Amino acid sequence: MPHELAPLPYPKEALEPFLDAATMEIHHGRHHKVYVDNLNKAITGHEALEKMALEHLIGDVSALPEAIRGPVRNHGGGHWNHTFFWRSMGANAGGAPTGKLADEINAVFGSFDAFKEKFEQAGLTRFGSGWAWLYRNAEGTLAIGSTANQDNPLMGKAIAGIQGKPILGCDVWEHAYYLKYQNKRADYLKAWWNVVNWTEVSKNA
Repeated sequence: MPHELAPLPYPKEALEPFLDAATMEIHHGRHHKVYVDNLNKAITGHEALEKMALEHLIGDVSALPEAIRGPVRNHGGGHWNHTFFWRSMGANAGGAPTGKLADEINAVFGSFDAFKEKFEQAGLTRFGSGWAWLYRNAEGTLAIGSTANQDNPLMGKAIAGIQGKPILGCDVWEHAYYLKYQNKRADYLKAWWNVVNWTEVSKNA
């Protein structure tokens, strides 16, 4: 099939105690897998789409035929978002960014703590399911926003409400945290900073 579910970049228990192994196993092995399987079903028989890189496929989602636009938006977005999410985390991670990204965060948001607070608010105020994002907007400036469901900034403002290059994204669907944190999304978001791999995140900037 055109798209495959890659293994997690680390063992499922590697992010304990902040993200538990059971959640990681279900989140990756079931939820993410469903997005991949359904994306492949949606584009099967569309030769040009089968050959298209995932980032280009979801970036051009508004130009797709209406019959497959929704499935590609939802399942292609889910596949891209989760792949990006796994790579943004790691064992023995956390802390704060360094170098150019750290300087830029301080310049735009005032401080790293102020950035974290604003990012957490983006996640907390996203009603229902979605994502919180740090992204580089069309003007080239760092910005924080959120998207519904499996939308992301690559899809453009008309689709996702925000537009730009994702740098860091946090999944705020309940399946990302409910086994450990129940309905306490705020606790999950605060704990999540302990697994953010700033070395990898900085490569996105």
